[in-house]
Amino acid sequence: MVTEFLLSAIIFTPSVVALLLLLMPRAVIRLHRWGGLLATFATFGFALLAWSRFDPTTTGFQLKEAHAWLPRLGIGYRLGMDGISLLLVLLTTFLQPLVLLSGWRSVKERVRGYVVAMLVLETGILGAFLATDLFLFYVFWELMLIPMYFIIGVWGGERRIYAAIKFVLFTLAGSLLMLVGIIYLSFLYHGQSGVWSFDYQDMLNFAVPLGTGFWHSPQLLLFAAFALAFAIKVPVFPLHTWLPDAHVEAPTGGSIVLAGVLLKLGTYGLLRYNRSLFPEAWQLATPLFITLAVIGIIYGALVAWAQPDMKKLIAYSSVSHMGFIILGLFAGTVASMQGALLQMINHGLSTGALFMLVGVIYDRRHTRLIADFGGLAKVMPLYAGAFLITTLSSIGLPGLNGFVGEFLILAGSFGRHPVAVILGATGIVLGAVYMLSLVQRVFWNALARDENRTLSDLSSLEIAAFAPLAVMMVWIGVQPGTFLSLSETVVRRLIGG
Repeated sequence: MVTEFLLSAIIFTPSVVALLLLLMPRAVIRLHRWGGLLATFATFGFALLAWSRFDPTTTGFQLKEAHAWLPRLGIGYRLGMDGISLLLVLLTTFLQPLVLLSGWRSVKERVRGYVVAMLVLETGILGAFLATDLFLFYVFWELMLIPMYFIIGVWGGERRIYAAIKFVLFTLAGSLLMLVGIIYLSFLYHGQSGVWSFDYQDMLNFAVPLGTGFWHSPQLLLFAAFALAFAIKVPVFPLHTWLPDAHVEAPTGGSIVLAGVLLKLGTYGLLRYNRSLFPEAWQLATPLFITLAVIGIIYGALVAWAQPDMKKLIAYSSVSHMGFIILGLFAGTVASMQGALLQMINHGLSTGALFMLVGVIYDRRHTRLIADFGGLAKVMPLYAGAFLITTLSSIGLPGLNGFVGEFLILAGSFGRHPVAVILGATGIVLGAVYMLSLVQRVFWNALARDENRTLSDLSSLEIAAFAPLAVMMVWIGVQPGTFLSLSETVVRRLIGG
């Protein structure tokens, strides 16, 4: 019975608790905080149970659920999990308790609304990863917009409304085009089979006509419609301009979710839908995306290097890091795609931790300007150690998680795209430059400002929020096979297909 509805339990546990919290008195802040935290722990527990029931050697989806929803239109409530979605579900449910812990003391107003928004956001994310019906996927995709808009717009910084609206407009523009593509794809399937369907499995077995010329090629048009929505979410250069504003203005928890999980929905969508449903168009678009990936890697690194604001620096570093993932996906080898999937997890851990640690210092000093700090290692040694570990993870030090993903991407891509790999590798060098420079200026320069002399080190709550991230950085760096084995079968099937 538990297994039969396990995926639904993973998706809807946060929202059920969110509904219960809305029925509770607004003033009982401790109840809202603890209720939300327990909901995220329960969801993580269900995800671990799904992991224990998952067979990594089996192709196709597992733990499937299927129920009629709008049968005349071929729309159903269909869920399934394979190695790709399992990895991202584990990442999401692992990060979400830490997100709530990161705002335990910093979020002091409208606490119930903040917790409810985070829980509903988690439902949207998990539903998008587990949906195997295209219409259901779109419903969850759009559901994520609402809570994220409020998280940025209500609990964000001074320019929060601008950043929230920009985030919604960018995402909505792409997703509406994707909706048209989903309907068109179903229309084409109906024309060939005589029945309506939005079932992902049906679409896998349906060869979308390639045609001749862009405007007369259903496959190229559909590829473009889906790819634009996903490229905005990644974001792929030059569609990245919404990201720095959203990161800078979002509260700490919002930045962690945005970097840790939401960006991965773009790369997940490209792999799940564009690569699987439109293979010929994928091959034709590969040179374009490889080029944009390399530009994003170098551009993001150079702009990050020039930033005076710590949070904005990390935001632009995400543009660079996500470029590596795009490179690995479109290089199309087993090693590069495995590396890209692992790097999705790595980026979520290391960049999420960086945003968490920037939030820690912002809560104490109410500034993120690098020039306002210096010598913090003397007064905050635990904080300095945590930041250094995360920095080394981000720049790919051997023995930590970032190294494995980047190595697999570059090694797996070199045979097919050597020039792109050589150019992209400069992003690793630049990443080390701007991140180590940040550490030097914040922690090891002279302790010149009196405001920094009395800062308190990490509290027990902050250590509890950071420690699991540090453990995972080391675990993946030392034993990457634990996670690579989950997706190897499905990646080989994709390559073979």
